[in-house]
Amino acid sequence: MSKINQPSNQIKLTNVSIVRLKKGGKRFEIACYKNKVQEWRTGVETNLDDVLQISNVFTNVSKGEVSKTNDLQKAFGMTDVSEIVKEILKKGEVQVGEKERDHDLGALRKEIATLVAEKCEDPATQRPYAVGMIEKAMAEAGFSVKPDKTAKSQVSACIKQLQSDSTLPIQRSRMRVRVTMPTADGKRLREKVLEGAQTVEDDQMGQDEWEVIMLIDPGQFRVINDLLQKECKGRGRMETMTISATS
Repeated sequence: MSKINQPSNQIKLTNVSIVRLKKGGKRFEIACYKNKVQEWRTGVETNLDDVLQISNVFTNVSKGEVSKTNDLQKAFGMTDVSEIVKEILKKGEVQVGEKERDHDLGALRKEIATLVAEKCEDPATQRPYAVGMIEKAMAEAGFSVKPDKTAKSQVSACIKQLQSDSTLPIQRSRMRVRVTMPTADGKRLREKVLEGAQTVEDDQMGQDEWEVIMLIDPGQFRVINDLLQKECKGRGRMETMTISATS
């Protein structure tokens, strides 16, 4: 029976991502470099040699049990290891140990907290919180990290939960923006533009141009920008002056 040789200078088996596919009543596994499976599936990595830790198909990677040729033929209709590996990579499930799962969840939680800290501030001081304070507030609010989603996609839900279920005062950092457009457009669109403002700092309707400087929630940036593109046809501009603004 074939065995996996693990010289001391190679990555240990505990750092290998195992992808498993059950087909034709049999179990098939491949040993991949950690984090490379997702890169292959998203198209970031295209070289199979950079994905596979061991170029073979196993019934049990941990025990070094290589799949029999007859089993491969029956299950996949072929014995081409490269093609079979590609199917396992595409359709198989990544096996994650308890320690690795806890580590990955912890790293994901840290990444979410870091993104929240970058996007939010203390309403009283308009200053950002340390990542550690955000993590404590996430624990207090009972925020549950979803391992199958990216950190970025969970930020909005995290902020909302911190605002409703934690004792940490928090708000999204405001943006200071300058909006300019011809006076004719300004008279027509002023009310709609100012709907997105939390604070208007300067509002000048000149003979030729309207200019307003205001603080907005970052979520309003696209709304106002889309309005300018649709209504001004290139005559309006919006400029970001600062990301976190004190009034």
